[in-house]
Amino acid sequence: MQPTWIETAIVVVAGSDAVWQALVGGLLITLMNTVGALLVLVWRRPSETFLDAALGFAAGVMLTASFTSLILPGIQHGGLWPVLVGIAVGTVTLDLGDRILPHLHAIKGYEGPQAPRLKGVWLFIMAITLHNMPEGLAVGVAFGSGDVANAAKLMLAIGIQNIPEGLAVSVAALNMGLGAYTYACLVGMRSGLVEIPLAVFGAWAVQVATPLLPYAMGFAAGAMLYVISDEIVPETHRKGHERIATFGTMSGVIVMLYLDIALG
Repeated sequence: MQPTWIETAIVVVAGSDAVWQALVGGLLITLMNTVGALLVLVWRRPSETFLDAALGFAAGVMLTASFTSLILPGIQHGGLWPVLVGIAVGTVTLDLGDRILPHLHAIKGYEGPQAPRLKGVWLFIMAITLHNMPEGLAVGVAFGSGDVANAAKLMLAIGIQNIPEGLAVSVAALNMGLGAYTYACLVGMRSGLVEIPLAVFGAWAVQVATPLLPYAMGFAAGAMLYVISDEIVPETHRKGHERIATFGTMSGVIVMLYLDIALG
């Protein structure tokens, strides 16, 4: 099968080394997160209905990518049980992070142990960092698997959903009273930076210990599915926009399935 344009572009830019490819992938998804965050400078008050639909779209992309780019390829690499173990561990790890690390959600409010010395902005950034960690890890693990075509599709999908996500973060920062538009933008931009080191780490880890690959793919998928259920769905269903959010989710599923087939 002929390589797709995006697969060719990754190899031209980063070469054949999986860690370098993951670095490029992490940079790209962070850049797209930044683009979304900067949109608040020109689109200062997007409606709550639009934001719920956009986050629903992001959830649909992540949901589909979890299966087509992580769970199913992971099963092909190492069988069912390693992937199931990875999903369970990824879910528990994100849940422990929610319980152990103090952080502040725009809608759900404060979670984790009390940390009176931390300012609200840092608690908010910590919450978004927890949210974004699985995405960077997923891209890194996918490139570490050696399947550049599959990794490129996942990278593109997460990058696309990072645009509305970045906008939503900036708007949430404004709504929480974290400062002027430029400052809210910076909060949104910083939220994606964790994706770069985790992408590199994910690729390096599965390169060093190849048997970990199906576990790591399951882990990344389980962590993303946890974020969808625990964070995105409750936030998009909080103010009576369930139907439009659901249509957004289904649109994300359709787009990701199209990318999966169109990009081979």
